[in-house]
Formats: sequence, C-alpha cells, structure tokens
Amino acid sequence: MKQKLVVIGAGMASGRMLEQLTEAAPDAFDITLFNAEPRGNYNRIMLSPVLSGEKTYAEIVTHDDAWYAERGIKTVLGQAVTKIDRDAKTVTSGGVETPYDQLIIATGSAPFIIPVPGHKLPGVVTYRDLEDTNAMIAAAKPGAKAVVIGGGLLGLEAAAGMQLRGMEVVVIHIMGHLMERQLDPAAGYLLQKSLEARGMKIHCKGATKAILGHERVEAVLLEDGTVYDADIVCMAVGIRPEVRLANDAHLDVGRGITVNDAMQTSDPSIWAVGECVEHDKQLFGLVAPLYDQAKVLAQALLGQETAFRPVQTATKLKVTGCDLFSAGDFADGPGREDIVFRDPARGVYKRLVIEGDKLLGAVMYGDTADGNWFFGLIKDGTDITPMRETLIFGPAYQGGAQADPMAAVAALPPSAEICGCNGVCKGKIVDAILGGAKTLDLVRATTKASSSCGTCTGLVEQVMAVTLGDSFTANANPAMCKCTDHTHEDVRRLIKSMALKSIPAVMQELGWRSVGGCASCRPALNFYLIADWPTEYVDDRQSRFVNERNHGNIQKDGTYSVVPRMWGGVTTPNELRAIADAADKYDVPLVKVTGGQRIDLLGVKKEDLPAMWQDLNAAGMVSGHAYAKGLRTVKTCVGSDFCRFGTQDSTGLGIKLEKLLWGSWTPAKVKLGVSGCPRNCAEATCKDVGVVCVDSGYEISVAGAAGMDVRETEFLCKATTEAETMEIIAAFVQLYRENSRYLHRIYKWVAKVGLGWCQEQMADLTVRRALYDRFMLSQSVYQIDPWAELSKPDQLAQWTPMADLSLEAAE
Repeated sequence: MKQKLVVIGAGMASGRMLEQLTEAAPDAFDITLFNAEPRGNYNRIMLSPVLSGEKTYAEIVTHDDAWYAERGIKTVLGQAVTKIDRDAKTVTSGGVETPYDQLIIATGSAPFIIPVPGHKLPGVVTYRDLEDTNAMIAAAKPGAKAVVIGGGLLGLEAAAGMQLRGMEVVVIHIMGHLMERQLDPAAGYLLQKSLEARGMKIHCKGATKAILGHERVEAVLLEDGTVYDADIVCMAVGIRPEVRLANDAHLDVGRGITVNDAMQTSDPSIWAVGECVEHDKQLFGLVAPLYDQAKVLAQALLGQETAFRPVQTATKLKVTGCDLFSAGDFADGPGREDIVFRDPARGVYKRLVIEGDKLLGAVMYGDTADGNWFFGLIKDGTDITPMRETLIFGPAYQGGAQADPMAAVAALPPSAEICGCNGVCKGKIVDAILGGAKTLDLVRATTKASSSCGTCTGLVEQVMAVTLGDSFTANANPAMCKCTDHTHEDVRRLIKSMALKSIPAVMQELGWRSVGGCASCRPALNFYLIADWPTEYVDDRQSRFVNERNHGNIQKDGTYSVVPRMWGGVTTPNELRAIADAADKYDVPLVKVTGGQRIDLLGVKKEDLPAMWQDLNAAGMVSGHAYAKGLRTVKTCVGSDFCRFGTQDSTGLGIKLEKLLWGSWTPAKVKLGVSGCPRNCAEATCKDVGVVCVDSGYEISVAGAAGMDVRETEFLCKATTEAETMEIIAAFVQLYRENSRYLHRIYKWVAKVGLGWCQEQMADLTVRRALYDRFMLSQSVYQIDPWAELSKPDQLAQWTPMADLSLEAAE
C-alpha cells in the first residue's frame, strides 16, 4: 500500500524534490500538494524578466496542471495549510483534514517589512511572488514614479524591471554601496555608475523614516529629510524563513526549521526543504543549495543513505547590460592578498582574493566570462601556485601564453556545476549529449541547463563542443551579426521590453559596434520594429533587400520580374488581357506560369516598372509580393464548385485567406495551400500553412516545405467554419511574426519553439483572439499596394537611370 505524502508549498525546492522523487519511484507515494498561491511551481528566478516584459508568466511555469496530473499528484492550490496535527498525522486546510504518513514543509521565506509609519498603505509591495510582480506591472505607466527600498540583488532586479516598463525609479539603500553582501566597494561603484547612466537614481546611506500618503502611497521620507515621490514602493530589504506552521506544531525551530543532514526535522515523519530550513546553523536563499536539498530529501524518502552538504555559491545579477559576478569570501583579513585588474575605458573591474595557495573569493564587473572557472577554483580549493602570475587573466592564459580555452572545460570533473540556477553539473550535461541531445535546445529540454537566466549558455556550449568534437556546430545560437553580440532572440526581447521604436534607438541602447549597422542586421531590425510597433514605427525602405526595395525579383541581367496577384490562383479574361497587353507594350521576353498558380513577367527593365504597375493597377490587379518576406500565394484546387470529390469551397476560402493576409510582412516568405478534399490537389501538405477540407470542416497543418528542404506539414488544429479557419491562420501567422528569428521559415521556427506550444496558443481562445487583433492592427497600416504607392508622379525619379551612357558628351 502506498504511503501518503503531503507537501506544503509548491515552490522551486519542493518542485525539484517532486521531480527527483517521481522520476526515481513514480509509484512509491500517494502525493498531495498544498500551495497558498493559486498556482503550481514556476521559476521565481525569472520573475525579473516577467517584470521587465522580456518574458510572460506562461514562459516561466515549470509544472503546469498537466505535469501534476501525469504523475498522479493531487493539487490543492490557492488554499493555505493552517495547522499540522502531529499526533493525528493530519494537516488542515480550508477546514478539511488530510492525513499523511510523511509530511514535507516547503513554506519558503517571507519578505521582511520595515515597520515604519505607512508601511501598510496600498501601493507598498514586496517582491517575492507573481502577485507582487503583477502589482508592479499594473503600476508601471510611463512617467510613474517607483521607489525601491533595498539595493541588494532582488531590489535592483525589481528596479530595473520597472524602469524598463517606463517608470522613473529611485533605489534607496542603507549601506554605503550597492549589493554589499556580494560586491566590494569598487564593483559597487561601477554598478551604481552604470545604473545611474541609464537614468536610475541611487541613494546610498539612506535610512527610511516613513512612507507618506493618505489613501495610498504618495512618497517616501528618509531620516535626512529627503522626500521621493512614489506611485508604488517596493520593499526588498531581506527575507526570513517562514516557520509559523512549524512553530505551532512545536517542531525544533531556530532561525529556520531545524533539519539534519537528511532534511529531517525533530519529528521523524516530518521533513523540510528550501528557504524555510536551517541546517547546521546556516540559512539558504540561492537556488543551487535548495536543489541539492531537494535531491537529498528525495533520496531520503526512498530510504537511501544520503547527506546534504552545503557548497559555495556564486551570484549574478539579471539586469541587462550589468555584467557582474561574485563568489566566495572577499572580505579583508590578515594573510590575504588581492590581485586587481581595471580597464576604465571598458568599465571592467576584476578582483581576486588569495590566501596562501588558494583562491578564496572573486569579484568581477563588466567582463564575467571566466566567472565559472574562478568559481570552480574556489569550490575545489585548487592550488593556484603554478598559475599565480597569470591567474587574473583567466583560463585561456595559463602558462604565460594563450591556450586552448576548451582545455579548462575538458578538465572540469563531472561533478562541476555548470548551471547554478538549476543545479546542473557537467556530468549530467555530458550524459544528455551522449543520449542524443546534440543541440542547445535539446540539452536545455533534457537537463534544464541554460534554461533560466541564460548566463551559463556559453559554458554549456563549450561542454557540448568538448563532448561532440567536430560534430558540434559551434555557436548554434550566434550573434545577430558582427555589429553586436546579441542574438536575434535577445534583440527581439529587448525591443519589446525597452520599448525601442527606431533603428538608431536599438543600435544605441543595445551597444551596436558599427555606426549604422550592416546588410545583415538592418533588414532584421526593420522587420522586428514593424512587427512590434506597427502604428508607431515607419518602415525604412533603405533597410530592405533590393527585391523588397524595388518590389520585384531582380534577375541576373539586372532586369526584374513582375507577378500580379491572382486571388487564390483565380483570374479573369480581362486580367489576362491586361497581362498580355503589358507583356507586349514593355517587350517582356518571357511570360511564365509559376508553381504557385500565378503568371510571371520576366525581363522587365527597372525604368519600366512604374508604368507597368500603373497599367496592371488599372485592370484591378495589385502586387503579388513574389519578392517579399511576406505572403506569396494561396494555392487552391477547384473545390466543391466543380470537383466531384470536393467537400468544401476551397477556392472561395483560398481567395478570402489571400485577401486577409496579403501585404503582411513576415520573417520569411509564407505560402499557403487549400485543398478541397484529402486528395490534396493544391498540395497543401507541403506549404507553410495548409488547409485540407473534410466533410466536418477544415484541418489546418503547418511547417511544411518544398524547396531545398522537403517537409510534410504537421497537424495544428481543426476548425468547423471558414471564419474560425481564417482567425486561426491569421493568429498563427501573427504568432510567427512576433516570435521567429528573421529569415527563418515557419518550419524552422516551429522546430525551435515546438509544435505543442503553437497548438496551446491556438487552443487558448483569449490568446488566439489577441493575436488575431494584433495582426489586423498591423494590416490596417501595411495592407497597401506598393505598386500604386510607388508609381505616383512624385516617386518616378527613383526609377529612372542616373545617366544615359549611350549619349555623346555634347548631348
């Protein structure tokens, strides 16, 4: 008979314990999970990107309802446990008693509130959970004022997040420099200088006297008389273990719930894990030791011999552009030496603290690439005598000359921690790679390494390179171009979170190394800005490829092709006459029917383009965008009107879809197909988006290809009406527009984000409708015919040759 296991608290520590326990022994316990928050486990480390707008809550959920259901875990969410009865072995929640054989307390910590006058006013929040985050987001209106009390790690992340939301932010810190527990004064100064350069006000040595306001917070008063106006106040001044349940149950409690090496409390049937515990007179607030506790507890519950041993931890700040790292002990002391490196021009500071032949501590600002290597030396107690002279320069320069940087990674033992956020060691990553995870995305999915703050991504890739050798494709997620170190994904997130609405703004704020970008980054930036800010950004034609600038495909002889749009592949005699007349009038050397059910006029001189466009416009035809990163064609069969096998009006639906989608700019070209029955005459199952009509409605599939890569589409969802089909496809295209890397076709994007995620977005009617509405907003700006715009009299000069080289000089 299964033992009854009750878990109080659905935080990251208990979540990791449940992962370990159910993976090792899925049928060992009948598990009930209580959580005071109305949700399961999510990655609290990533609340800062949620606050800044770089991520959504959905993106940081680690255990959703389906995860718990798959493992048979009963969840009671939004309902706190109020009592533990040790004699009856029950817990009480909402007046209901639940029995247990084994009980785990994972109540985490509670934020410390400074008991100054006004601390209970509406608008005063802490920063511990999603409710706090949402409260700050709700207050974050451009120009609104925020005061953060506490200049530690959490306070600065809250301040940076609200500033990225457009708020004016003041940070009040009682100590002489920021993050004094992790940084020395020199690094604290550089951090303050960087934050102030971004417009953040920093007030160190500031003691809060009162929070002012009537019905809600209005200002913060300091002991020195300074007053800062505030629409919201965030207190981030520390945490204390949440031990009230344990106290009421008369368990041994010091500063936290006292546990032994196996995470067992003074009651043999009750265990504790996470920030609520005290082990060997030590408290824990960083995720790495909590995950170690979780692993030990899972093993102990299964009767295995195990013991928790705290390890050294390192600190990184998740504020974009502020690269800092600290580890170990960097306090002054007798017998200790410092090695310091400064580069003022680059804003780089490094300090190593040495005692005897050991590295005790490291503080770095501005260049933290070698942080994990130094951290390894500290944790392992490595004798640094042979590398003493070159130690400050990192692993690549040991021995006085530049060495293979991979050598240091290859030398790391399997137990070396690579991902501090998720407690993933080198050995686990290597095992995953040898098990088939040969891309960074697969390693993330398998091990969770690099899946949280992302700062260990480079180190994970180095482990992959060492393990896979020549078969590893280095830098699988490369920088956008040589102008920047940011990836496409970074740039997309930062454009949104920092509200960057012009190419110069992006280049300035994200530190482009070139003056005006290059042919790789400018078209990508132009698209990202169009997709994110359709009503505010003005399309920069000069940032487009030549085909999109001139609205035609350039041929090898310098002429162009002209492809008028034929809705759903349907034309009329009058349109055909107009095409024939244009071909004759402009001496078109080749007229060709395309595979997308269009007619291509090849060999048109550049100077003839505007006149030809005008003639085709006069016949009611618009640009077919056959050159564009946008909708190309919607290919159809004759459907139920003529075909005896047709189940629906595929031709009519194709026409409606093309009229809905034309003019939209996308990361890469988009082609659709609509087949009237499963015989699939329109070849819908190798298109970016395909619709196959069946008796009961419309089957929508995506991510096909029929070019250099040949791929069959994958089923997305089914619709019952034409209107529903059109909404789903427009929403899916908008999802692609908002999330894909520039130049990635839909099949590459779906492979990256996962078909399941796309299906979830389409199944959520609220999300789907919001995507559709954003698509239609963009179409209200960009669904215009470029032929009509560019053939106006004031535009004609750009199409004429700069000179007629056939004339004599006198002429």
